[in-house]
Amino acid sequence: MGKKISHTRKTGRKYIDADANPKLPMVAESAVAYNAFPSSARAKLKIAHINLEAYQGLSSNPIEMLTRSKEGLKAKAALDFLHLSGFSPEEFQETFKTTVKTIQNYVVQDLKLDAALSEKLLKSFALFAKGIEVFGAAQTFYHWLNVPAYGLGNQIPYHLMDTVTGLTLIEEELIRIEHGDLA
Repeated sequence: MGKKISHTRKTGRKYIDADANPKLPMVAESAVAYNAFPSSARAKLKIAHINLEAYQGLSSNPIEMLTRSKEGLKAKAALDFLHLSGFSPEEFQETFKTTVKTIQNYVVQDLKLDAALSEKLLKSFALFAKGIEVFGAAQTFYHWLNVPAYGLGNQIPYHLMDTVTGLTLIEEELIRIEHGDLA
């Protein structure tokens, strides 16, 4: 079986189709696909030199997340999320309503992000940690974000990421998937 290159819906980003490469499981709305990923994938999550646990710890306690959001995250957190998520600059801009160039300027000037962006980033880090736990890899979770999800009314999860409510709905869907509740 040869490798088949596919493209995501909007960005044209390439990925290898799992049908052509059995080492990359294809994400589908079935118990078989969801149960194929180890639940222990979170052990010491260090992805692409990003310590995801450092950001995840901030989002696990709502009071601590509120406090850190109000203080503002360092702008580097946004670049860390961009690197972790695999989002294109356009996807990042669409989701977070700011450009990568702006974030890079904030990093150079050692500025902090505002409360709303900080909160959305903390929730997004937590979402990716859960997605990696459920699907086994950030790339597989990214793929799932770009296909309609039955539990979200057949909406594409990525399209919901631009609001905190959308992030919460995606997280709830991941928990249902993790527990095998696919209806």
